[in-house]
Amino acid sequence: MTAEQPHSSAESAPRRLFVYDGGFATRRIRRILALAGWQVTTGRPGRDDWIGVWGHGPTAWRGEAVARRTGARILRVEDALLRSLRTGRDGEAPTGLLLDRLGVHYDSGQPSELEETLANAPLDDTALLERARAAMARMRKSEISKYNTFDTDLDPPEPGYVLVVDQTVGDASIRGAGAKPERFREMLALAQIEHPGARILICSLPETCAGHRRGHFGPGEASEQVALLTAPHSPWRLLEGAVAVYTVSSQFGFEAILAGHRPRVFGQPFYAGWGLTEDEAPPARRQRRLTRSQLFAAAMILHPTWYDPWRDRLCELEDVLDGFDARLRAFREDRHGYVATGMRLWKRGHLRRFYGSEGKLTFGLPPGGTVLTAMKEGCPILGWAGRIDPQVELGAAAANVPLLRVEDGFLHSRGLGTKLVPPISLVRDDLGIYYDPSRESRLERLIAASTDLPDGAIRRAERLQVALTRAALTKYTTGTGTLPDLPKGRRILVPGQVEDDESIRLGCGEIRSNSALLEAVRAANPDAVLIYKPHPDVDAGLRAGALPEDSDLADLTLRRTDPAALIAAVDEVWTLTSLLGFEALLRGRSVTCLGAPFYAGWGLTTDLGPVPERRRARPSLAGLIHAALIDYPRYLDPVTGLPCPVEVAVERLAAGISPRANPLFSKIQGLFASHRT
Repeated sequence: MTAEQPHSSAESAPRRLFVYDGGFATRRIRRILALAGWQVTTGRPGRDDWIGVWGHGPTAWRGEAVARRTGARILRVEDALLRSLRTGRDGEAPTGLLLDRLGVHYDSGQPSELEETLANAPLDDTALLERARAAMARMRKSEISKYNTFDTDLDPPEPGYVLVVDQTVGDASIRGAGAKPERFREMLALAQIEHPGARILICSLPETCAGHRRGHFGPGEASEQVALLTAPHSPWRLLEGAVAVYTVSSQFGFEAILAGHRPRVFGQPFYAGWGLTEDEAPPARRQRRLTRSQLFAAAMILHPTWYDPWRDRLCELEDVLDGFDARLRAFREDRHGYVATGMRLWKRGHLRRFYGSEGKLTFGLPPGGTVLTAMKEGCPILGWAGRIDPQVELGAAAANVPLLRVEDGFLHSRGLGTKLVPPISLVRDDLGIYYDPSRESRLERLIAASTDLPDGAIRRAERLQVALTRAALTKYTTGTGTLPDLPKGRRILVPGQVEDDESIRLGCGEIRSNSALLEAVRAANPDAVLIYKPHPDVDAGLRAGALPEDSDLADLTLRRTDPAALIAAVDEVWTLTSLLGFEALLRGRSVTCLGAPFYAGWGLTTDLGPVPERRRARPSLAGLIHAALIDYPRYLDPVTGLPCPVEVAVERLAAGISPRANPLFSKIQGLFASHRT
């Protein structure tokens, strides 16, 4: 169920929902119910009230007994089919709920609201089915499942096997699907009979692998033909290599359908009986024939109540997938931990929040110790891109230890990094780093690959472009939006840069100073109005690159003007490697590059600098945006402290919310800056 459906907070008054189960005391569950229009309470209900019970769980009888005595109606609550990163038994709250006034989705003994939707709802809407197909493709590409602590680094078994899906003993979905424990033995036997000589892999579920609950199969089933698969494999990769899938009622069967299989089903789960499964006991009342997209649309878009923990609101499935992408990326990249090098002291707390929530992050080791510790602990080295000791780089290469380079992302904060304002985004590059064109970076690969992005990803990048420009956001979003009267004529903005910056040292040819840049722009555009904007760090006296006091190379110098407002007032931008050139592209301005920034060489800029020959792809602007602002960086929400989608970061910055500077270190930084010669 989405935010617009009947139980939503759009109703005039919340319905009272009486509960008798401690599970409803969970803050997340109570919040989702409140947003969906339910007032959770305790006591004795009236006939017009509702009683909330958790599916057919072990405490559901309490609410059912009260309902029989009072005549109150029952709302059955269950986790949505896309639940969380970890299991509920690991203490993680659900991302959504299934709220059902008729039954429970896994109980075929009586129709549920989900079944009614599958049987009777108009599921031929083109827009709805396009959303379903796009979401299915996203889940498959990102390897998103109900629970997600599986190891995507594990190689799946050699393809050609038959998957037999185990379930936990006593699970209500088995009884609800009209099956008994004996069905599991029958299923295994039939799989062996129907596939003589084939490898049979028994797939244990996450709660069994985690040691929380016992399954129906154990080591005793192992034989020359049958193996027990207990390693935390990605279900999507297992499904890719399977020739057949057997299940009683597991959600794995639903995901098998999404992956293109026609599973053999020995119970009556919600996805059985619609023409997409081979059913041993098909539910007689399910006569409609559905496509995969229709099944998915009902079960994942129309029926669930999804929750956005960053914005604290009900949301759509697409928002949920954005959030899963952000959280799963952090989990999968960070769970082995890191040994960090080249990290300034003031950055370490923020880096620990960014990269240390899923695994150990070790700081402060000497170069030799950094490599040895990484080898011992089997984890990568995480180094600040411009501060990696050559000994670490050589040692990591010799020991075959991954070395990952970290830098600020392209949306930083409302305030300068040199003022010690932590970034809202960071990039982590396993190939090079985006500002060094001398070798390929991960960002380059993402830009080149963006020519094959699906339509949904392109539309997301286009929406992001609109959000950034409407909010007038740039990397630091500093200065005032008020502009002075500008001279008439063809206006060219020339952004100044920090002249000892790595992007200048590594990405420029003969022209590599602000003075030389202005001279080159004037020579090429003698009649244009040149507007020079000094770099904020240079203007603050913190970095090198100031023009001589008597310089007359520009017609106008604007020091504290908001760059977004300035870009809107000019016709072109000429730059060495400044990110302001990328920000100008976002706002529809033509950009000329005299260096080789990451956005040059793709056919979107006029290139006069040493652009690498390897940049031959011709992505759209939306593809460039997707690579640079969605795929490449990671974002950390300053409000919740969670990894977040870029859209949340944009909303925080637009609202003036960004990570706070460390006041002590900021004062020390200012003291040192005031004594520079």
